Amino acid sequence: MAAAAAPAAAASSDAATATAEPEAGDEDSREVRVLQSLRGKICEAKNLLPYLGPNKMRDCFCTINLDQEEVYRTQVVEKSLSPFFSEEFYFEIPRTFQYLSFYVYDKNVLQRDLRIGKVAIKKEDLCNHSGRETWFSLQPIDSNSEVQGKVHLELKLNELITENGTVCQQLVVHVKACHGLPLINGQSCDPYATVSLVGPSRNDQKKTKVKKKTSNPQFNEIFYFEVTRSSSYTRKSQFQVEEEDIEKLEIRIDLWNNGNLVQDVFLGEIKVPVNVLRNDASHQAWYLLQPRDNGNKSSKTDDLGSLRLNICYTEDYVLPSEYYGPLKTLLLKSPDVQPISASSAYILGEICRDKNDAVLPLVRLLLHHDKLVPFATAVAELDLKDTQDANTIFRGNSLATRCLDEMMKIVGRHYLKVTLKPILDEICESSKSCEIDPIKLKEGDNVENNKENLRYYVDKLFSTIVKSSMSCPTVMCDIFYSLRQMATQRFPNDPHVQYSAVSSFVFLRFFAVAVVSPHTFHLRPHHPDPQTVRTLTLISKTIQTLGSWGSLSKSKSSFKETFMCEFFKMFQEEGYIMAVKKFLDEISSTETKVSSGTSEPVHLKEGEMYKRAQGRTRIGKKNFKKRWFCLTSRELTYHKQPGSKDAIYTIPVKNILAVEKLEESSFNKKNMFQVIHTEKPLYVQANNCVEANEWIDVLCRVSRCNQNRLSSYHPSAYLNGNWLCCLETSENALGCKPCTAGVPADIQIDIDEDRETERIYSLFTLSLLKLQKMEEACGTIAVYQGPQKEPDDYSNFVIEDSVTTFKTIQQIKSVVEKLDEPHEKYRKKRSSSAKYGSKENPIIGKTF
Repeated sequence: MAAAAAPAAAASSDAATATAEPEAGDEDSREVRVLQSLRGKICEAKNLLPYLGPNKMRDCFCTINLDQEEVYRTQVVEKSLSPFFSEEFYFEIPRTFQYLSFYVYDKNVLQRDLRIGKVAIKKEDLCNHSGRETWFSLQPIDSNSEVQGKVHLELKLNELITENGTVCQQLVVHVKACHGLPLINGQSCDPYATVSLVGPSRNDQKKTKVKKKTSNPQFNEIFYFEVTRSSSYTRKSQFQVEEEDIEKLEIRIDLWNNGNLVQDVFLGEIKVPVNVLRNDASHQAWYLLQPRDNGNKSSKTDDLGSLRLNICYTEDYVLPSEYYGPLKTLLLKSPDVQPISASSAYILGEICRDKNDAVLPLVRLLLHHDKLVPFATAVAELDLKDTQDANTIFRGNSLATRCLDEMMKIVGRHYLKVTLKPILDEICESSKSCEIDPIKLKEGDNVENNKENLRYYVDKLFSTIVKSSMSCPTVMCDIFYSLRQMATQRFPNDPHVQYSAVSSFVFLRFFAVAVVSPHTFHLRPHHPDPQTVRTLTLISKTIQTLGSWGSLSKSKSSFKETFMCEFFKMFQEEGYIMAVKKFLDEISSTETKVSSGTSEPVHLKEGEMYKRAQGRTRIGKKNFKKRWFCLTSRELTYHKQPGSKDAIYTIPVKNILAVEKLEESSFNKKNMFQVIHTEKPLYVQANNCVEANEWIDVLCRVSRCNQNRLSSYHPSAYLNGNWLCCLETSENALGCKPCTAGVPADIQIDIDEDRETERIYSLFTLSLLKLQKMEEACGTIAVYQGPQKEPDDYSNFVIEDSVTTFKTIQQIKSVVEKLDEPHEKYRKKRSSSAKYGSKENPIIGKTF
């Protein structure tokens, strides 16, 4: 759910705002942040190629790759040719990339996993698939097509006088460097380049030296090729390359990984026609590595199966804060606008093609400024006006319900972890069968045993939930209180509506959804297996019904299935009803809570990474060991394996002085960072660039307010008696590089208000035509008081007060127009500064 539904939306949306009216050109001198994110879902694959033997099924998983770097992996789905993954993903993209790829693998226990096929989408084409589910045909995987990185090259033509005094021409090829070569088997490669002059009757090849363990090799090697024969010069009136030669010759550079005892691996190639020197004495540029000519060519592209994906890539160009002042002010005034439907925030939801696009940035911005509760209360009250039956209260997908759903996901993450995660871990890691549908019972299953298993889990979860009111976030409690009061006023004769108004959110849209989809709420790393999904579905249905005050107060349950009706009879007791009532009373009360959990640490992140042993010498791989890292608001620890309670090493958060990236050259390893604390720095290698970026961000947030934080650091390691970066010999020498700027201090809710405002600006820009229609509808309503002659023009808009709504639309248009100017200036500056052939904008393919 990205505010800019397409990458170009934020990139080329010609908009920006001038708040404190900076002087013209000021935005050029200040940093504009380019922030990329990817959100979506790996849904399922179908019609995968079967094995040729009697066992045709496969054990499949799917990965997400930025170029050739894997950044996400699904769970393995066993014994299926149409695996259902259903795994949602979201991450910030910390680097540039050419292709976003999805690989489908067949898991192999004894050998390397088999790559079945892939979906590769160019970065510039991601906007064509944004925000909707699409079936993609799997393409064959050819090692010659799996390339990434770029090459820095310089070509020159020189005169050469031979020993006999004649003059000939030489082509000078300077292979300077490469950048961004892929990892090979998880490690930096050992690259070398072959340099060839290719023509109709010649293929002269030379080779660079091998560079060890690096993805960014500096070659700086020069090669000489004779372009014309010495005799050819005597037939020319002036010095030039023969026309027929220059049209046919090209320089080809192939990058390889030196395999030592195994076959070398192709990393990519570039081809540069010699005729680039026709008008210039020299040519210097960066080139993107390309696949071989025969890469991706196959006659069986339709036989590999297909993959259903939902992808939403967003690229935000975030200006300095002062430019967003007017738009931010207009949005934050929304809760005070009467009627609420005339507010800018509500209008945003009305004109967006998909309300979900508007909800996330809007909720985060309002939440950051403590304006969400009054806004959510006002839009919920508008919903209640149209609700005629108390039994359907807050059951639709309105702006109000979507805002509250998103709010609960954001502020309730820790609440879910402390409440549900231990029990969900037990369920997912257990093999207990809980199937009670007679039709779905497997051979040998005992339905009574399954009922007991299911009841055990339901009771355990229910008991934990109804005792968790003290952990419920204050924002949720405040909104629940408002909902309860409004529902009572709307349906004064219904004694249960005050509870169903709250339970429809906290049970139906929060706990029940988290139970059935724990991976979506970061309670489990992957989508559970089919049997566990079935167990969680049955538990979720029961919890949802238990939490429904209306169902508990009636003699009949709301289940359609006979077996669920029978099972639910176990819970139709007064004790359950009173427990639900007490819990709903507690979380919708205005009384100040004295939480017993205030001293409990907040769980922030965990995962498997590699750490370098403290105090060892730089010898071999033994220096790095795989460990399970866990970060809370109190301490960073690592353990030998997940679930281990005894930490091998502990760093109190208060002792962290800085968290920074570590240069690849320190240990010839990518994706490394350092945790600098009161003892020796902890050097850690993440599994990919996304994971490294996430750990650095969360560690910086949790330690941002620490005393004695460093202002400078060493970007490289201290090895063999000196710092590799500045060569200082003292281990206590002051850092040689300034520390990275601070990040948001809120460790539980990381909200970048400028970025959220930029996304809202992009949405307004994308929806200007619809905004114009709404403006025209306001004018029509104000002028024409009779029956609406053309309802199609505005019947889908909620316009309670046409005059106030019209004024707000005018304000929105004015603010957006002001924002257009600095965005346009930055766009022009960016297009002119990124010269074609520069490192930032390398040449793709041949240059003629």
